[in-house]
Amino acid sequence: MLLTDRGNPSVPPPNWEPLSSSALFDESGKARPDVVREHLTKEGLLQEADALTIITQCALIWKDEPNVLRLDGPVVIAGDIHGQFFDLLNLLSIGGDPSQQKYIFLGDYVDRGCFGMEVILLLMCYKICYPETMIMLRGNHESRHLTTYFNFKREVLYKYSIAVYNAIMSAFDCLPLACILNDRFLCVHGGLSPELKRISDIGAIHRFREPPSSGPMCDLLWADPLDEKEEDPAAAPLFVPNTTRGCSYVYSNAAACNFLEENGLITIIRGHEAQDEGYHLYKKTNKGFPAVICIFSAPNYCDTYDNRAAVVMLNRNIMSIRQFNSSPHPYYLPNFMNAFTWSLPFVEEKLLDIGTNVLHPIDGSEDHLLLDGAEATTAAPTPGANTESRDGNVLEQRGEKIREKILAMGRLSRMFHTLCEGGESRLPPKGLAGGILPQGGLPCGPDSVQAAGRGLQQSKEMDSANGRWQDCLIEGDLEP
Repeated sequence: MLLTDRGNPSVPPPNWEPLSSSALFDESGKARPDVVREHLTKEGLLQEADALTIITQCALIWKDEPNVLRLDGPVVIAGDIHGQFFDLLNLLSIGGDPSQQKYIFLGDYVDRGCFGMEVILLLMCYKICYPETMIMLRGNHESRHLTTYFNFKREVLYKYSIAVYNAIMSAFDCLPLACILNDRFLCVHGGLSPELKRISDIGAIHRFREPPSSGPMCDLLWADPLDEKEEDPAAAPLFVPNTTRGCSYVYSNAAACNFLEENGLITIIRGHEAQDEGYHLYKKTNKGFPAVICIFSAPNYCDTYDNRAAVVMLNRNIMSIRQFNSSPHPYYLPNFMNAFTWSLPFVEEKLLDIGTNVLHPIDGSEDHLLLDGAEATTAAPTPGANTESRDGNVLEQRGEKIREKILAMGRLSRMFHTLCEGGESRLPPKGLAGGILPQGGLPCGPDSVQAAGRGLQQSKEMDSANGRWQDCLIEGDLEP
């Protein structure tokens, strides 16, 4: 077998060589989006210097934009992408080529998925080439503390370097916060704030920084609308602390209606929450239009949620919602681990098999072996003692201990067998639960582990801790 042979010839090999600068940039010094798209689709990388050039060029464009952008349709509005690059390609094919179609992205481009670098580099290339019609807003994951807690920082260090990561974080600090569409719709990642009464209040925010854990900037990125089932119009306050997120607020339908009426708007279009069908329409205003529309554009989120994705398509005065399903993507081991780390459970399983075989009796001679051991470790009998009775008691005790050890090693063997068998299927539940498999799942076998992370509701329950504000180290926690 040649070293160039592939185990599965139908899967094309990745592009091992970085894209050359001459192929990447045109005569004006801008990256060619179509060339970048094709190269990244084949799992190729850019040269680090070229990646830094793209990041710097895009950051300068974002820096010159105001906190609140304004755009007229027709336009496609996309929600969270979360590193799902191949689903982004499907989204762009549905919405139309960015050279001819306007886009508004509501933030959360990175984390959770394994292709955050591909997502952000491609979108940056489109932004550089079409700065007026490619609108990119900031989400709560465009921050140092969440990209450190989740996997984007680890991904950048795996694919590029700490210099590229720092450049991206500095660029994220320049992202705008909101967009007014057709003078009728507010597009934002999260929602409203009790400190923001008018659109001009958003424009007064100092955005060029790491998102704080409180205040109006935090609320724009983190706030959630109140679930209609929990809302009591007669008693509910306009804003209540968001205990689910651990920061910001939950805003009621009345708060949304008040803000819309005060600013002459129709609805709020936001992302930030996974939806089973890719979208959710909240209660209507007195104008008969939903006060809040939630859009989520990452299908089968975390390879576990089994949800659909959606985009909003606004053409003239007609608004429609287009749904789509997930696309196949190349496989990565969790946290970008190498094959040696991944293989440890297999080695441990075999070592347990060896230990179990050592403890098992050979040729029915357990009594003889145990008796020999008992005689070797038993002190000389005192005169008149019943030697046979003492030997029998020691034999029984030692036999019981060996049986317990065999049972314990059997349980461990089943657990390691579960880790090896169907290893790929257990990864999504582990990723959702903060890197820890559901308690009690391993001894019960692979079916129990898979069932623990199946479906939208179960995935949301396991993932609830990851949806909160995370207190974590930012500097020095991951070294290249």
